[in-house]
Amino acid sequence: MKLFEKTLSSRRVFEGRIVNLRVDTVELPNGKTSTREVIEHRGAVAVVPMVDKRRVVLVRQFRQPAGRVLLEIPAGGLEIGEAPEDCARRELVEETGYYPKKLTKMFYSYLAPGYSSEKLHTFLAEDLHTESKDGDPDEFLEIVTVDLCDAVSMIQTGEIADAKSICGILLADRIYKACP
Repeated sequence: MKLFEKTLSSRRVFEGRIVNLRVDTVELPNGKTSTREVIEHRGAVAVVPMVDKRRVVLVRQFRQPAGRVLLEIPAGGLEIGEAPEDCARRELVEETGYYPKKLTKMFYSYLAPGYSSEKLHTFLAEDLHTESKDGDPDEFLEIVTVDLCDAVSMIQTGEIADAKSICGILLADRIYKACP
């Protein structure tokens, strides 16, 4: 069986600042039809900023959809036409005031491919230098520097519950081999 769905029609239901929602009618591999609700997102970046080989910079902020404060790696949405590397540097400076002299792409992932087109590019930021922080006027963040092993433990206890942060921190630990 060929694993492919042919789009027969598409209807835009909502157009927003960050996401759009469309409903697609698709032909399934068995010839039947179904509908797919798709959140269109232009993509985003996440950054694991390492002060040194042991300490990671995180941000604490209230997240309305989760209904709680989350501890996360810095992240943000791509602007139209913006390269992921440029976005990663911009977001890191905006959220933390740190500029990375070294930026390495670790991986990309689809956050929820069952209903969203969002592709997240995740970077490791090293050799950090401070710059003036010009954050978004509607973003209220607390910057926290944590030992990488403590961050891994915070994942296990649920204190860090954000998927992009979990993936980024665990891969950074694998790269640095910081935790026993």
